[in-house]
Amino acid sequence: MRTPLLVLIGAYTVSGTGLLLIPGVDDQGEPWRMSIFHAFYFLSYTATTTGFGEVPYAFTDAQRMWVTFSIYLTIIAWLYAIGKILTLIQDPAFKQALSSHTFDRAVRRMKDPFYIVCGHGDTGSMLVRAMVQRGRHAVVIDYDPDRINDLELADLTLHVPGLLGDASVSRHLKASGLLHPLCRGVVALTDDEEANLKIAITSKLLNPDLPVICRAHTRATEDNMGSFGTDHIINPFDAFGERLGLALRSPGLYLLREWLTSVPGSSLQEPVHPPKGTWILVGFGRFGKAVRRAMVAQGLSTVVIEIDPSSAGCDGPCVEGRGTEADTLRLAGIDQAVGLVAGTEQDTNNLSVIMTARDLKPDLFMVARQNHCDNQDLFHAAQPALVMRSSEMIVESILAHLGNPLLARFLELSLGHGDAWANELLSRISGVTDERVPEVWRVHVTAKEAPALHALIREGFPVTLGGLLEAGQARYAFLNCVPLMLCRKGEEVLTPSEDALIEHGDRLLLCGRTRAADYLHHLLRDHRALRYLVTGDNRPDGWIWRMLGMGRPEATAGRDR
Repeated sequence: MRTPLLVLIGAYTVSGTGLLLIPGVDDQGEPWRMSIFHAFYFLSYTATTTGFGEVPYAFTDAQRMWVTFSIYLTIIAWLYAIGKILTLIQDPAFKQALSSHTFDRAVRRMKDPFYIVCGHGDTGSMLVRAMVQRGRHAVVIDYDPDRINDLELADLTLHVPGLLGDASVSRHLKASGLLHPLCRGVVALTDDEEANLKIAITSKLLNPDLPVICRAHTRATEDNMGSFGTDHIINPFDAFGERLGLALRSPGLYLLREWLTSVPGSSLQEPVHPPKGTWILVGFGRFGKAVRRAMVAQGLSTVVIEIDPSSAGCDGPCVEGRGTEADTLRLAGIDQAVGLVAGTEQDTNNLSVIMTARDLKPDLFMVARQNHCDNQDLFHAAQPALVMRSSEMIVESILAHLGNPLLARFLELSLGHGDAWANELLSRISGVTDERVPEVWRVHVTAKEAPALHALIREGFPVTLGGLLEAGQARYAFLNCVPLMLCRKGEEVLTPSEDALIEHGDRLLLCGRTRAADYLHHLLRDHRALRYLVTGDNRPDGWIWRMLGMGRPEATAGRDR
């Protein structure tokens, strides 16, 4: 923009100088010269072709000749400048520079903790939307301009800056806030495993204390990422295999995991009971291998259908074919099978397998792999018993680790309990959530996060877990919570009893209705309300009243209770 601006300045300077030097005549017939103000004022409306007249006095012929020259000069300068500016605005390099400047400014002005999300495809967009719904900020990097445009057009309640670039390049990560004091973690969700690996390495080298979560689809990539301290590695195929194995072994624990990790407010999933017997696996790629490992671990037999068995490495009963033909399914023994997994990389093939298998054996337990989010309506119409959606599994796992690490620990410890314990907890959860997925949150009993509760404990009031929950329900009728875990000085207790005393430093994992966490958060900061609901003491809580009440006997008695 330097050249067109210089041309404009030059045109105005030449024209204005001429008006200053050429003498005129005032209304008394005396010689008169324009001031700088009058010259600039006259050129301002003349050069833009507005027209106003000769001011402050009529011009001489010499002045009019110079004005004629100035009009053409400035108009040509304006046309040239406007044309150059419009061309510059449409230039992709200028747009990129302007976008980068806007992005850098948005990152510098971040005042809340945020996470860097690398990749805004199906999984990344789902993660960003879920984070925003939970009030968490994010910064996005993606190499695809269409995805960045989708981010800008998304109807999000929080502003999410997006950078067009390769997330594996260190300068892009630094521009996205990798070294920002409020950055809380990096999530690598690109389609390229090598890029995810490089993102993890770069993040750990430049900011070793920053948590890094990566998506991986192969064991080799997982091992490589784990070798330099990647905090959490998500393999959706292995994760689904483990969940399917859990559903086979303990349907109650499987359902508990699904309820606690699904999107809060959505409908609760119905119980599933995968049968035990022979299963048919259509497709023996990374997903098929992960499912087969889980089934073999449960002592189940499998028959694989694969287009190229030798290349896929089938080491058990295997039938060559696509699985979409009835003859292939019969050859695999569908009449004796109890379940089928449609796990190819093509959604159309998986849907075709399901429809063909249902015609042959309607009561078959079916599991389908959905590769693209756009096909969700089709899989919903096909009605398989279970659907493996990589994006949802990855997002659920990431949210569990980013938003509430205690939930991940609770799910890990819950594996040591049986179905009876899980079913009892499920009935308690369903009783307080109105058949909706509960919200899960953490309460840390400290002076910063729960000042009212911390003050009561410091004053010597014995506060039990049941008493705290009753106080919450008394203040807000719908604030009915289920305690999931109590952590205290390295000790972890699942489903603690209501008689358990709360101490300073305790960490509680609770679940309840949507927004119950916000209301409990407000109660734990309201000194007067919490004291009254827990102890019945309704004394004024202002600073002056507390100072005046220090010497009163009832104040001392209240502290000694």
